Amino acid sequence: MVGYDPRSSNAVRSPEEAALAGSAAGMVTRALISPLDVIKIRFQLQIEQVSSRRPEGKYWGLVQASRRILREEGLPAFWKGHVPAQLLSICFGAVQFATFETLTEVVHKNTTYSCQTAGVHFVCGGLAACSATVACQPLDTLRTRFAAQGEPKIYRNLRHAVFTMYGTEGMFTFYRGLVPTLVAVFPYAGLQFFSYNILKGLTGPQNSKESKGSFSTSVLPIPGGLQSLMCGSLSGVISKTLTYPFDLFKKRLQVAGFEEARKHFGQVRTYQGFRDCVVRIAREEGIRGFFKGLSPSLVKAAVSTGLTFFTYEVFVNLLVRLKEN
Repeated sequence: MVGYDPRSSNAVRSPEEAALAGSAAGMVTRALISPLDVIKIRFQLQIEQVSSRRPEGKYWGLVQASRRILREEGLPAFWKGHVPAQLLSICFGAVQFATFETLTEVVHKNTTYSCQTAGVHFVCGGLAACSATVACQPLDTLRTRFAAQGEPKIYRNLRHAVFTMYGTEGMFTFYRGLVPTLVAVFPYAGLQFFSYNILKGLTGPQNSKESKGSFSTSVLPIPGGLQSLMCGSLSGVISKTLTYPFDLFKKRLQVAGFEEARKHFGQVRTYQGFRDCVVRIAREEGIRGFFKGLSPSLVKAAVSTGLTFFTYEVFVNLLVRLKEN
């Protein structure tokens, strides 16, 4: 059960439990989807067109990029930046789910709205993700820098990256891309929780008591864990497709000041803020430039969101059973 629901026996009862389940879900998911994330970031940062029909840049397809990274940098390259990425996922999962459970509980206790409706989940999910983003943005910037660097490496390890970035670029550099991130993350996460709520209703709630007040017109009953996995995957694809350009803008802004390490990947650009980034991408790369890396990103969104909701509910159920025993 995702979100506060006093009628459910499988609901968490405290923000601490939600944070623990959320961090565990983030850790498991991150370890599995890291290769897709590295490929997605390489696509997003490439100025040249990403197309197998007209190959211009270093990468032009999912399979080709995988083979080239493997050949030039070895298997560990698919887990570049994994330490900050793993810290990011644990931190983000903990803050997001703890905040989401708290907000839905506040709605239940202080308003006339049902805390299990799709609309409430949209608003609470968006606000929860914004809170997690502000808390975890420095880790996201570090993760992007590690995934973006090729060989030879600019940063030897996490400690070296933190001190180098702070010393040469200042504290602000850890929050590059925060504005487009917040603009994108509210609807993205909101749509995830909104879609998940609706899809769970369409595929059959586990019992009528839990579904009271929520979208619960079951048309395709799916059992237990498979339901969470499939609904989470589809909600991830829907939300990612609708909000993808903002993720690309964020990645372009996060590597500002990192041009030297990007030169051997192809052309590099320096943008003077969010508006300049949007205008120049549109002018130089066209509307298709806003969707570079969409293919691996959709695969990643389906896998990561499905696994996140699935593993979150698994860990919630585990915590409930441990408390009962």
